Amino acid sequence: MSVTGRVKTWWKHEGTSGSFGGGPSTSKDESATGSASGQFSSVGLDESVDLWLLGSVLGLTGIGLVMVYSASAVMSFSRFGSDLFLAKRQVGYALVGLVAMWMGYRIDHDLYRRQVYRLLLFTFVLLLLVLIPGVGRKVGGARRWFRLGGLSFQPSELAKFVLAAYLSASAAAKAGKIDRFAVGFLPHMLVASLMVVLVLAQPDLGTSVLLMSMTMVVLFAAGTKLVYIVTAVMAATPVAWYAIVGSQWRMRRLLAFFAPEAHRRGAGYQVFESMVTLGSGGWSGLGLGQGRQKLFFLPEGHTDFIFPVIGQELGLIGLVLVIGLLALFLWRGLRAALRASDLFGMYLAFAITTLIGMQALVNMGVVMGLLPTKGLTLPFVSFGGSSLVMTMFSVGVLLRISSRRPAGVRVKMKHGRRRTSSGGNRRVPARQPDAGLAREVTR
Repeated sequence: MSVTGRVKTWWKHEGTSGSFGGGPSTSKDESATGSASGQFSSVGLDESVDLWLLGSVLGLTGIGLVMVYSASAVMSFSRFGSDLFLAKRQVGYALVGLVAMWMGYRIDHDLYRRQVYRLLLFTFVLLLLVLIPGVGRKVGGARRWFRLGGLSFQPSELAKFVLAAYLSASAAAKAGKIDRFAVGFLPHMLVASLMVVLVLAQPDLGTSVLLMSMTMVVLFAAGTKLVYIVTAVMAATPVAWYAIVGSQWRMRRLLAFFAPEAHRRGAGYQVFESMVTLGSGGWSGLGLGQGRQKLFFLPEGHTDFIFPVIGQELGLIGLVLVIGLLALFLWRGLRAALRASDLFGMYLAFAITTLIGMQALVNMGVVMGLLPTKGLTLPFVSFGGSSLVMTMFSVGVLLRISSRRPAGVRVKMKHGRRRTSSGGNRRVPARQPDAGLAREVTR
């Protein structure tokens, strides 16, 4: 049985056992997403916010604000004449992110399904424009940003959400055919591969790997045959190897990953200093603001390598707190996916949660020397505008999906009458099995 079959079996059981019921799907557009999504009935919405999910995000963002100031104060004063320069910018990004999260929560997530191809085209245009000299801004050898006045925007951050929305919309529409190569696998891989090629051209290997990994995971969860995914990974391996050996600095990073101490004065300097920073914090750390490696020893201590600074200043306790909040976010995100009111919402919530979770794992793996350096930030915590704003917008969409649950929770079934949370009883017809779903489950 496929993953989607097992999920649908669980969902059908929940819809009849009285735990929360099937979700609403009243629009004609939603009825076109496949036979599996046609089983959801309109029973009203509960607009309550998942406070655990929201709290984990706010907690991580708050820790990020404090640690960005602590990690960047000396460097900020040296470069800009004020120890608060970067911290103030991060506060501004966080405020914009809160607005973006509120907007993501207020907008019906079905809008992204209906407009997904326009969003996809718009994203491809931005990814092409950013590569044009004079249009895209080049920093550190990479052309990844648009610059307008004092503001900058990284289109690859938008690409993460748009690709997640496309995969979710397409997988929901092809729910009964997702296991077919020409229908459920090839079109998604072509779109994802084109997006990855444009991101690689910037160049940005870390985001490219993240986008392709998310694509594989979402397609597997939707029910794509594992043999297709394994074949695609094997076919992509020579391309990835060429991307590494074809670039001197990437090859140096790979060699430094296998022997960081041997390259501690060269390509392995950042990773070596990162491990020194992590190991010197002990249980409770040296104290907030008392870290030493951030004093021009650890490069990018306020962005990609902020996790070691947390370990040095707050110790193992601070690291466990950050990991715990990330784990809480992942739990509530996956819970929102399983309790979503429609198939598109389920896939989108799963894709968003997977994307943020994988980025956090890769970031922590890099700073601990478990993975080669990728250049990915720690979600919600690292300094950055585009990343923080788009991630918080995605969280708003996740909160929206988690809130769209039946308001009348079925708590008991007896003699053909359903008892609802509103206290009343009402007669309901017996639920008939969905023939299409039965074929999918027993297949």
